[in-house]
Amino acid sequence: MLIVDAHLDLAYNAVRGRDVTRPAVEQTPDMEGVPTVSLPDLKAGGVGLICATIFCQPDLPGHPGYRTPDQAAAMGREQLEWYRRQVRDGRMRLIVRKGDVPLYDGRGGPQDAILLLEGADPIRTPQDLREWFDAGLRIIGLAWKRTRYAGGTGAPGPLTPDGIALVPQIDRLGIIHDVSHLAEESFWQLLELSQGPVMASHSNCRAYVPTDRQLSDDMAKAIFARGGVVGINFFDKFLLAPADQGKRRATLNEVVRHVRHFCELAGDARHVGLGTDMDGGLGREQIPFEIQTSADLPRVAGALAAAGFADADVRALIGQNWLRFFRANLPG
Repeated sequence: MLIVDAHLDLAYNAVRGRDVTRPAVEQTPDMEGVPTVSLPDLKAGGVGLICATIFCQPDLPGHPGYRTPDQAAAMGREQLEWYRRQVRDGRMRLIVRKGDVPLYDGRGGPQDAILLLEGADPIRTPQDLREWFDAGLRIIGLAWKRTRYAGGTGAPGPLTPDGIALVPQIDRLGIIHDVSHLAEESFWQLLELSQGPVMASHSNCRAYVPTDRQLSDDMAKAIFARGGVVGINFFDKFLLAPADQGKRRATLNEVVRHVRHFCELAGDARHVGLGTDMDGGLGREQIPFEIQTSADLPRVAGALAAAGFADADVRALIGQNWLRFFRANLPG
């Protein structure tokens, strides 16, 4: 079964020293933990398409990062150039148009990827947006924590004046909005301002994990009503109920639980997928126990089937929903 993973921080890890062109078991553990993602592991797991992020760390206590828009832009360009090298070397292929999304009939070759900007601070002004688009960027999340454009995780607030100005420019180019890190006020404001496509690349159910990082039922239903898809995040703190956090490992049963809740809200299995965020500032001990690397992602299909999902729904949930979404919503 074809798998799509809608959120992986490949370049962020690569520019900090990880060699994600080698299997994860050959990579050296670092301050983020034991690596779990690599290009070979994605191929071994049948992951045909990924959303490959550009994530720039803002300056936070204990986590040095950018302090100015120019610094954020420089960090973003460094990651973009890493992706360009992978394309030049034949390891990756950027998907930029709806017609680029293949049928995945056993095709080998480079890893297909759609570029996703997680936190929009590298866009210094709306005039920069065209350059990013021409470079292949097709999905933007305005926030991570708070950015110059929007309130975000742990930083409540609305879209800023800069964010309000940027949204119509994003829509004009046909770039998809990723709402995963938007603060709730920013989320609802974006949906009012934009008629463009929306998705949540890596978000789970607030009904089970009651923090602002997760989607409330109303937020999820609003995404579904717009034809969007939500990708389930594999970070244990976003899977486990608060009473279980720190006491046991997450398992694929928790993944299935979040999938089922979103499917029940949507009324079918057409609006949920995977957005694992594996290696997104976490390591092997912080993802479901059954998953060692991306090569193990086919086990998700087995867990869904064991939980009673029909074969067609399993195929939709692990890959086909994202393919349908991108074929419908990438620029023509």
